[in-house]
Amino acid sequence: MTQPIAIIAEALMRERQRAGLSLAEVARRAGIAKSTLSQLEAANGNPSLETLWALCVALDIPFARLMEPQQNSTQVIRRGEGPTVVAEMANYTAALLATCPPGARRDIYLLTTQPGADRISQPHSPGSVEHIIITQGRALVGLTEAPVELYAGDYICYPGDRPHIFQALEPDTLAVLVSEQN
Repeated sequence: MTQPIAIIAEALMRERQRAGLSLAEVARRAGIAKSTLSQLEAANGNPSLETLWALCVALDIPFARLMEPQQNSTQVIRRGEGPTVVAEMANYTAALLATCPPGARRDIYLLTTQPGADRISQPHSPGSVEHIIITQGRALVGLTEAPVELYAGDYICYPGDRPHIFQALEPDTLAVLVSEQN
């Protein structure tokens, strides 16, 4: 089991880097010593509630974000995989691909794409998650450093707050994009 200080350390570093701030700048904004922040990011020390709260204010994040372990970057479910439920009265099967966290907002888009120019997206707002289901064709999708080749019926989700790509590999590739913001 991961120790709470390790989760806090990882979250502090992740959120500071996401904000594009130096150790010195975050420490200054929080009113703490740079060495204290450095120790906390190294998972050393026993920070007080007040110190953690000041860091959250400096990083403009909710306190609970410091307690959230890093989620798996990318999840892929191939067609025919995933938990399914079958109807008794019809030829109907539903596969659960993702659940929606409480308080999240989801926008749904139909993507019509062609090979050629790749769609490279810069990071969206912190905490954004993108879900894509390929409905026709084939595409390279996901974080720019580790995209995954997907076929019709495949599903992927990845952090939308990191650089990501959608590259159609066949003409008339269609996909459903669900953009989730917390």
